[in-house]
Amino acid sequence: MEQKKHFKNTIITLLMVGALVGFGYGVSTAVKHTTTPNTTVVMNSDISMVPANFSELAEKVRSGVVNVQVVKKVKNIGFGFRQFGNPFGEKNPFGDFFGPFFEGNPPRDFEQRGVGSGFIMSRDGYILTNNHVVEDADQIKVKLANGKEFGGKIVGRDPKTDLALIKISSSSDLQPLTLGNSDELKVGSWVVAVGSPFGLEQTVTAGIVSAKGRVIGSGPYDNFIQTDASINPGNSGGPLINMKGEVVGINTAIIASGQGIGFAIPINMAKEIAPQLQEKGHVTRGWLGVSIQEVTPELAKSFGLKEKKGALVAQVVSGSPAGKAGIEQGDVIVEFDGKEITDSKDLPRMVASTPVGKAVTIQLIRNGKVLDRQVKVGEMEEKVEVAKTHSTKKSLGITVQNVPPEMARGLGLKKETGVVVTLVEPGSPAADAGIQTGDVIHEVNRKPVKNVEDFVQKVEKALDQNNVLLFLQRGQTNLFAAITPK
Repeated sequence: MEQKKHFKNTIITLLMVGALVGFGYGVSTAVKHTTTPNTTVVMNSDISMVPANFSELAEKVRSGVVNVQVVKKVKNIGFGFRQFGNPFGEKNPFGDFFGPFFEGNPPRDFEQRGVGSGFIMSRDGYILTNNHVVEDADQIKVKLANGKEFGGKIVGRDPKTDLALIKISSSSDLQPLTLGNSDELKVGSWVVAVGSPFGLEQTVTAGIVSAKGRVIGSGPYDNFIQTDASINPGNSGGPLINMKGEVVGINTAIIASGQGIGFAIPINMAKEIAPQLQEKGHVTRGWLGVSIQEVTPELAKSFGLKEKKGALVAQVVSGSPAGKAGIEQGDVIVEFDGKEITDSKDLPRMVASTPVGKAVTIQLIRNGKVLDRQVKVGEMEEKVEVAKTHSTKKSLGITVQNVPPEMARGLGLKKETGVVVTLVEPGSPAADAGIQTGDVIHEVNRKPVKNVEDFVQKVEKALDQNNVLLFLQRGQTNLFAAITPK
């Protein structure tokens, strides 16, 4: 009897184990079935969710990254104006990669010393960096990863994109980096920033691409890669590297008040600029001769547009290529040379990169009708030497520069006089007085302003009197602004 009972229990146990095994197999099969070709998410083989380490990548690129040290001889012009030559201005929300050279009140004649980064583009000694790293430098020293040092010279600069090309003597030790394709860079891709933050050479940090096409107000051709790879003062000019070891960007700016937010110039932009810098020392850009603004949903509705896109023409310069082609104020440009204008900021970049003299077709919308216009792209007149910017430490809270030729034409000025406001510090006396970026200052305390240096002198006198009255032009409107210094 006991044997039968034991046999029965054994059979029941075996059946239960079999059932559990079968259930497990069924679950396993079910899991496998969820990864059939119809439902599997295929990951790109080039994308690693979390790379094991960056050692090999860092070792691969380190020999092509350089430390750039500069010395600038500067005169202190008093009352808080400081000549940094930084296109972003001294007091700006994006910070200065180059870092301050001094604190407090320096002597009247002094030397600014700064440290930046760069990377080797060719074996014959060409190195790409940021313009604000080497602008106005009296002495440049380049230090390689192996410790060797060379004297550097500026071959060409482009303040509008904040790029500069320098040259050192050819050396068999030079290891140029491979340039990638920034257009292929995806948001979420891993990248590595290499440079000399705070002067600490060959520092490597990693992160991902946070966004592309960022406009941060540093210039007319903003198109930055945003990354959370840690970058700090001194990283300026250093490369942003993809996981293949290719340069996809040039580290340029940071948001001083934020963490994990840095910006890099796309390498594809540098590919267009560098050859011109090497050949001519400056950049020749195409010119259309229009002032444009963004098409908001409200404007799109007012102009009878089906969607919010294109660049709204606010003004056409008389005698310009656009004027000769019959483009009018109120036209909405939606296509340039076969390329769609999805955002108003696309147009300046497209025009600037177009060869001078090339005939292109512009598609625009006028009164609800789609029209085509043939335009021969002109040449933008630019001064190779760009005026230094100045900002008031004590009082005004603005940064200004000389009026560019294209702006003078657009405003109908007979000559390039006055200064244009390029930055207004939030909460400053200038901001309280309603001063805006783009305002052209013609007078200080009823005295005409010729240029930046003249403006500096007149503001100095006005500050002594604790009374600053500005006469300025905003678009086609003239107005006065009284500023109370703090």
